[in-house]
Amino acid sequence: MIDSRLGRDGAEIRRRRECLECGRRFTTWERVEEVLPKVVKRDERREEFWRAKIVIAVQKACQKRPVSQDALERLVERVERHVQDLGEKEVTSRLIGERVLAELVALDTLAAARFASVFRNFENADDYAAFFASIAGDEPSR
Repeated sequence: MIDSRLGRDGAEIRRRRECLECGRRFTTWERVEEVLPKVVKRDERREEFWRAKIVIAVQKACQKRPVSQDALERLVERVERHVQDLGEKEVTSRLIGERVLAELVALDTLAAARFASVFRNFENADDYAAFFASIAGDEPSR
């Protein structure tokens, strides 16, 4: 190897190399392969982790709320990093949903309630009341 430096985005390494046999020089690019776990759905199906699903769900929850696109992207990044840091081969969709919900509670309470109503399948006003009580610290969430 002759030279090594970070690529433009900092996520890859550019290396200049020279063949020991013929002396020919060439460049290689190395990128860290991020392996995300499979997601185990409620019905026990397994599917690939799909970041776009989280983005869509969070965007719907935050629709017409004063939440910037940058804040949404950072939220999704944190969720994705958390799932990756677990080091598991499989994670449940429930774990991912609870993490998204926790992040939304910190970002925007009404958006969190919107997300929770779908994620936790709210059926009536009591479900909303229990949710708001749980984030206020009055009782555990269901």
